[in-house]
Amino acid sequence: MTVFFQLAVTIALALGVCVGAIAYFRAVRTPRPPVGVFNGSDIFMMMGFVLALPYIYLTLPGAVLPVVLALVFAGGLSVGYQPLIGNGRLRWALIALLIASVLACHLAFGETAPPYWIANSAVVLLIVVSATNLNVQGGMRLKNVAWFLLALTAYDAFFAWVVPLTQELSDAVQGYPYAPAAGLRIGEDLGAVVGMGDLLAYALFTTTAYKAYGTRGLRTGIALVTLFGAVAPVATLHIVAAVTDHAPTLIPAQVFFGPAAFLGYRFLRRGGPERRMADVVFRGTRGAPGPARPQAPAGRGAAAEPVG
Repeated sequence: MTVFFQLAVTIALALGVCVGAIAYFRAVRTPRPPVGVFNGSDIFMMMGFVLALPYIYLTLPGAVLPVVLALVFAGGLSVGYQPLIGNGRLRWALIALLIASVLACHLAFGETAPPYWIANSAVVLLIVVSATNLNVQGGMRLKNVAWFLLALTAYDAFFAWVVPLTQELSDAVQGYPYAPAAGLRIGEDLGAVVGMGDLLAYALFTTTAYKAYGTRGLRTGIALVTLFGAVAPVATLHIVAAVTDHAPTLIPAQVFFGPAAFLGYRFLRRGGPERRMADVVFRGTRGAPGPARPQAPAGRGAAAEPVG
């Protein structure tokens, strides 16, 4: 029962955030950055941010942490959905309603009740969808994502099995609202939770693969997310528990997904160069206007299919 529940919830969340990010990508244009493109130094800076963030959270007093997380959630929602909801008052009213619903469900039902996790997961998924598009439409390429995920694999493995920083962060947010994760818990014994970072990794890879290689990239991304982002970590958790008679507290999903995503990028790259945002034709989008230049000729495999 537990393994099927965890598989169902994990697959639903992993695929749901990818579908949401693709839908946003097809329908909404985010403002383009003024200058520059993603390169190796940007990946280095992103990894530095990922490394520093858990330490920042752990230095905060327990009661302050949920306040900071709520502010981070609200800020992420405001920036990410400004192209979709231009009216600032309406946007902030909806954000306040979402943030308040998480707190209300936590106070009314507790942190192990389904209403809290449904409300919290909705906020987390919305943030990941918008953050993905701000990066992808801002110039992040599949190559950048692939190398970032490979670095994230080493990071997750080290801080899960050598220095238990990931577990310490998980313990720090226990008992408080605004967990940086999505999932579903039913009482103390039945639960499945996926970290926000893992969801962002799945959405980034799938959306950049779609931008770069169209439907072929989308199919590859969805397959890798399902098999190596959802099924492999959950199956490994239960296989290890069955073999050792001891359930591990943490199985870092990026240990499976990161290398698979990198190989997926190498596979897609054989089909031709990546499309850029300027090479993608959009129809019926909202938000910032797309580039006015005509579409560049597509390389082998990077079909010039319209989006939208």
